Amino acid sequence: MGLDVSVRQPTLVVGAGLLLVSVAAWAALLAMGDEMPMGAGLWIGAWTVMMAAMMLPSTSPLVLLYARQSTAMSSALLTAGYVAVWAGVGLAAYGVDMRLPDPSNGVVGAVLIGAGLYQLTPLKTACLKRCRNPADFLVTHWRRGKVGALRLGVEHGAYCVGCCWALMGVLIVAGSMSLAWVVAIALVVTGEKLLPAGQLLGRLGGVGLLVAGIVVAL
Repeated sequence: MGLDVSVRQPTLVVGAGLLLVSVAAWAALLAMGDEMPMGAGLWIGAWTVMMAAMMLPSTSPLVLLYARQSTAMSSALLTAGYVAVWAGVGLAAYGVDMRLPDPSNGVVGAVLIGAGLYQLTPLKTACLKRCRNPADFLVTHWRRGKVGALRLGVEHGAYCVGCCWALMGVLIVAGSMSLAWVVAIALVVTGEKLLPAGQLLGRLGGVGLLVAGIVVAL
């Protein structure tokens, strides 16, 4: 399979690239503020930048571990495949955002309750486990070559969507894509994936969303 986590090839270029892209994405979000641009193309472009800002920090352990066994180009392709999955999710997100310009308290409450329930499901736990264990993911999904790197990114992105899609629904419907909600959900996602007690954090967040949803709906 070729993966040996004891090998420590230089990852400075890859790490610096991830940091640069993440900082640039956050800078773009700060400049954009709470307003998403009009038009499907611009909206999805802004969404993709948002996903890069929110998700790349928590995905960096996997990318850096992969970089030990591969090249900077292959690592970039893995990252591109991952971000492309979230860009695809933006198509659905755009449709939801356009159809719910001013959701009622009942709709917001239902989304919060649904997201809270999902946080407690076995599917959420399984997807989060994949996201929290980059070495296990690479051992079981390793692909050689540049096409393989792209596929790895897509596969990891799919698990990440499985882990976080409900929180993104909260961002769109309850948070109205505001910058404060972007920051809050980015912190939750990063904590879930990187902190030792991340799984517990996710469950506590689910309970919090359930309570908030009931309060809003009532």
